[in-house]
Amino acid sequence: MSGQPVVATDVGGARAVAPYDEADVIFHGGEIVTVAADADGSGPGPEAVAVKDGVIVHVGTHQEAVDRWQGPRTQARDLAGRTLLPGFIDAHGHLGGIGLQATLANLLAAPDGDVTDIGSLQEKLRAWARTPVGAFSKWIIGFGYDDAMLAEGRHPTREDLDKVSTTRPVLAIHQSFHLGAVNSRGLQELGYTRATADPDGGVIRRRSGPLARPYGEPNGVLEETAFTPASEMATKGLPLTALAALFSKGVASAARFGFTTVQEGGATLKNLKALRDAAALVPFKIDVVAYARADEATASLEEDPVGASREYHRGVRAAGVKMYLDGSPQGRTAWLTEPYHERPEGTPEGYRGYPTIEDPKVVLEQVRTAYARGWQVLAHVNGDAAIDQFVKAVGTAAREAGPGDRRTVAIHAQTAREDQVEAFDRLGVIPSFFSMHTYYWGDWYRKTVLGEKRAATISPARWAVDRRMIYTSHHDAPVALPDSIAILSSQVTRRTRTDQVVLGPEQCVSALDAVKSITINAAHQYFEQDHKGSIEVGKLADLVILSANPLTIPPDEIKDITVTETIKQGTTIHSVAAPISDDPEPGLEVPTDYQWHGCC
Repeated sequence: MSGQPVVATDVGGARAVAPYDEADVIFHGGEIVTVAADADGSGPGPEAVAVKDGVIVHVGTHQEAVDRWQGPRTQARDLAGRTLLPGFIDAHGHLGGIGLQATLANLLAAPDGDVTDIGSLQEKLRAWARTPVGAFSKWIIGFGYDDAMLAEGRHPTREDLDKVSTTRPVLAIHQSFHLGAVNSRGLQELGYTRATADPDGGVIRRRSGPLARPYGEPNGVLEETAFTPASEMATKGLPLTALAALFSKGVASAARFGFTTVQEGGATLKNLKALRDAAALVPFKIDVVAYARADEATASLEEDPVGASREYHRGVRAAGVKMYLDGSPQGRTAWLTEPYHERPEGTPEGYRGYPTIEDPKVVLEQVRTAYARGWQVLAHVNGDAAIDQFVKAVGTAAREAGPGDRRTVAIHAQTAREDQVEAFDRLGVIPSFFSMHTYYWGDWYRKTVLGEKRAATISPARWAVDRRMIYTSHHDAPVALPDSIAILSSQVTRRTRTDQVVLGPEQCVSALDAVKSITINAAHQYFEQDHKGSIEVGKLADLVILSANPLTIPPDEIKDITVTETIKQGTTIHSVAAPISDDPEPGLEVPTDYQWHGCC
């Protein structure tokens, strides 16, 4: 114990000096996956982990932990055969959107909901309208329908939603959050008529007929920038009590899935301020990394509208900006270089989707400005044409700016070609794949969106692993639940939801690579690898306890793992044994000027 501090303890009412350092807690009795650089997961891991003052102070044998760290106030935690891992890190998601997901009518299909057809969708919306939140909301709102999973195989139309209400506006949000459908009253609220032109980067779908496009009577289905005003208007009309609970519900939901660091990706400057204002009242229980919308931030005349920092203040920090360059593959609005396998109704032969920003000079200027201001850049790029646009802009801006560790991130990179993954490697771009697409929409990609050949290489994590690149994977909630276990399972098995086929088996990765994608690799993406992402002495005690070890059980059983406890800096923030309420804490409320801007 030479050179080690001693700890004063109370013994029989008198002060005594203990010849040990006293930890707050010692975890033992289960498997421990450290994800440390020297651990490949193939051999036995350490027996115990000790935590003091929110920091890991011991990783090694149980006897050493007891001899050196156990004192009268130390809590001995027997894992009872469960598995301890580093806390999960959300590489891309939307904290406010997670809360919104938990607030609106659940229109998801199995296994996350039970909507099967337009009739059940209508009933979900009617039922929500009778809830305390729905009754006081101006709009009737539901989230998560998937036309690929509806029995009718199509989006709901204005006529379908008129059967929910003709007196209140109704919005059904597609699971991609890039499309939605409104009823006739909703179209009136938006001012969309047969004379309304499609906005740049969006589409107002029309009733079929020879004069349907570019003008014609709207059928209620809205895409991209035509949809965004509907989601903003509808969510703005939610009761203030529901808006106030968004952050608290989002934190609780993320913690249930083992996340100790989350993202608020693509926030307006107004909402970035709201996030900081909420933290100023009550610190967040988990760390929140925020990215402002690049179009707004780079155009701002303020000296530093983002306030990017590597330091958290009361659980929040801004890191940079997020760009939006195209739409949704499952919604068939993503921008591709080759035509969709089956194009949406009303689109021309050879339809390839469309860009969010037509002018490449605008894209370059956003990247250039962000680099000049020291902002990390994230870019939503699903289609390979959008990826081409982004890669070109990054290459030019990086040459102009000179060498630097910028850790630019390609968000989703869903249809990245192998040459584009090579370009990521060359430019130092981190691909962050939305790997759950292989499960949720793998069959839809095979049969409708891309066809078998192109579908086999969506979320191509293996190409990144083979090049020894750092890649991450994310949930993009509210598009999917913030389900860490689904992120792991979808990368290892790539098994589709309905047909249960393995989508592109050559792109499967190991369970350890999958775990790294939401731990140490995600910490690296955030420049936080020195104090997060692995179980090592000196790092924060951000931990998660799982019912089984994903590295040792059969791959097809990973999906059945449950998160039993989530620990942030030594403090339990979620426990199956003792559930924690997601009711808003006093102060941890969204300021009343917060307005959901959409995503994803």
